[in-house]
Amino acid sequence: MEAAGVLTRSAARRLGLAAKEPEAQEEPGQRPRGRRRRRRPGRRTKEDQEEEEAAAVFREVVNFSPDPLPVRYYDKETTKPISFYLSSLEELLAWTPLMEDSFNVALQPLECRQPPLSSRRPRTLLCHDMMGGYLEDRFIQGSAVQNPYSFYHWQYIDIFVYFSHHMVTIPPVGWTNAAHRHGVCVLGTFITEWSDGAKHCDAFLAGDSRSYQTVANQLVQIAQFFRFDGWLINIENSLSVAAVRNMPAFLRYLTAQLHQQVPGGLVLWYDSVTQSGELKWQDELNERNRIFFESCDGFFTNYNWREEHLERMLGQAGERLVDVYVGVDVFARGNVVGGRFDTDKSLELIRKHGFSVALFAPGWVYECLEKNNFFQNQDKFWNLLERYLPTHSICSLPFVTSFCLGLGTRRVCYGQEQAVGPWYHPSAQETQPLFGEHKLPGDGRGWVKVHCCLADSWHGGSSLLLQGLIPPEVGSVAVRLFSLQVPAPHKIFLSLVYKLEGSTDVTVALELTTGDSGSCHIGSISVLNAETGSRHRPRPLRVPPTKLARWVGRCGQQLSGGWIQRCYEVNLRGCLLRDLFVNLSRPPGSQEEQRFICRLGEIQVVDANSLLAPLPQVQNVTVTQVCWQRPASESEGLLGQLRLSCTLHWSYLLLQVRCFRVHCWEQTRGSSPGREPLGPEKPTFLGLAFVNQYRVVDLVVEAAGPGQEARVEFLVEPVPREGFRVPQAEWGRAALLYSMPP
Repeated sequence: MEAAGVLTRSAARRLGLAAKEPEAQEEPGQRPRGRRRRRRPGRRTKEDQEEEEAAAVFREVVNFSPDPLPVRYYDKETTKPISFYLSSLEELLAWTPLMEDSFNVALQPLECRQPPLSSRRPRTLLCHDMMGGYLEDRFIQGSAVQNPYSFYHWQYIDIFVYFSHHMVTIPPVGWTNAAHRHGVCVLGTFITEWSDGAKHCDAFLAGDSRSYQTVANQLVQIAQFFRFDGWLINIENSLSVAAVRNMPAFLRYLTAQLHQQVPGGLVLWYDSVTQSGELKWQDELNERNRIFFESCDGFFTNYNWREEHLERMLGQAGERLVDVYVGVDVFARGNVVGGRFDTDKSLELIRKHGFSVALFAPGWVYECLEKNNFFQNQDKFWNLLERYLPTHSICSLPFVTSFCLGLGTRRVCYGQEQAVGPWYHPSAQETQPLFGEHKLPGDGRGWVKVHCCLADSWHGGSSLLLQGLIPPEVGSVAVRLFSLQVPAPHKIFLSLVYKLEGSTDVTVALELTTGDSGSCHIGSISVLNAETGSRHRPRPLRVPPTKLARWVGRCGQQLSGGWIQRCYEVNLRGCLLRDLFVNLSRPPGSQEEQRFICRLGEIQVVDANSLLAPLPQVQNVTVTQVCWQRPASESEGLLGQLRLSCTLHWSYLLLQVRCFRVHCWEQTRGSSPGREPLGPEKPTFLGLAFVNQYRVVDLVVEAAGPGQEARVEFLVEPVPREGFRVPQAEWGRAALLYSMPP
């Protein structure tokens, strides 16, 4: 990749699967017009030329011959791109980056967080092991599934491990994007098991250093390419004398190379093999396995420990106490402390002795309990652990969240319904708040509950629901949603989208707390575009920058669906942003008990300077890997319809964007060839992309008539990190013109 996050054509050529170049020569400054397999019947008109200048144009003659895609990268039933694993040493050593691999590259960099992982505070590791792994989460572009598993208590987690029993478990990219958005690092798993595992270990460990260094280099390259953060090494088979002798050297080399190539990367060792090569779980760090701990970043113990194991480990760990992750099997299999809804008993002992914790398979609440009550059970599980789980803080701007869980029963885009039906897309999960139930001071009658809700949303598939009661003796309640540690720029903009349900006089506002109070100076706090009130309205800029004008465009307005947006400008000097609250208050003079249901749709905290920079445009949209099929059944449509699958690529600086929304619209046969397509006013939404490519699957289009071409246009909408809509005229575009064979 030649530039940060941009898959250029020259880079694609180096990877060996570049998009086909247009056959026609391009004039300097023109956008590519695409390849031409077949000329349009008749003479080209001025309208034809204008149409091709508006978007890159690609021509196809419909062909029903199968063109299979590699099954490692695409689902063989649907051709949807999928996350994958490597099953053998041969596959690991043969892996090299290909164009298909880039679907699985994480868009989201690891966000800054405080305290950093390198601090000596005890950590919390979540090891996700669910029914063999690579379930619905393997579909990179999402899937239509009801009641999927979702994890959203990220503020308690420091490290996320994706676990399966395949030799090389590459974390599905949706998990990496979601974890990184919350400042949580992600590890894959390298595992060998049973007699085959012993043979694999002998193959790369029993020889000279070049063998194990080659394996380590491949593991480092995979983590670096897919942009996750390291490996859990799990050797669950006995090792020969030669293999176990080289294992510490392999760990040291892997750890050193990973630290060099992946900043902040981690290598952890699971408690299984002893230094003699015997497969014998110790349930503790001791002299029989300490050599492996000393060769990498951390040690993950087996689960059948007792408090005496923890006491013995205090001397073994020395200054690296927090690098020991004491394993807790949430399923409570074997002779364990706690587990299930008693997992807090395990954490109480682990934290008492100052160790980190590794929670294995907390998806128990999904696998073993009623799925209709999943959210309630998951909240109950994590609320029981809350006092043992220190949180970490967000420390960079812009901070934008719609509270979307990455799933829903419908899709909503800024208050407008976009699609109806269940969906699941882990990459689409937005930053999640602190959940829980809060008791208010007073006689004990006041309370507030914070939980997620799929019933309504402003953007995505869910919103945050605040329900509560404010007793007469309490004037207001401030609910802390996010912990921040952000050196404040001189000017920030804040935005809150919310709505109150039912009859209530409660008012809603955002609140910030700041640190460094001795030097922190807070200047004017002004309502942006407020329709009422006596607060100062800032003077508009004579020619406001485009991004700024779009950001404030909805401020102070009553929005569709009953949503309200409030925006504020705050001038600061020498301040540190510490906490973000939502304040709910009773009317002045009111002495009545106030019940409320408040739904939060979005919160934003944006550095004003970031809205002054220009927004890049999506460029070089191309259409490749075109596949045609007839309708799967008569009920799907008339004989005059086709199913189209193809891959779109484009160029864009990924650090400037949260994701892309991909749309299409179609001109059927007989349509005018003018620049503006006919059909619906708004294009059809296809899905979200979190890299510079998207696979269109089974799009139903009209067949072209005899001697005619039909046209479908694809549009790529960038979603800026600051959270506003980009006008359609600035989206990337490519058109596919297709005709039936003679």
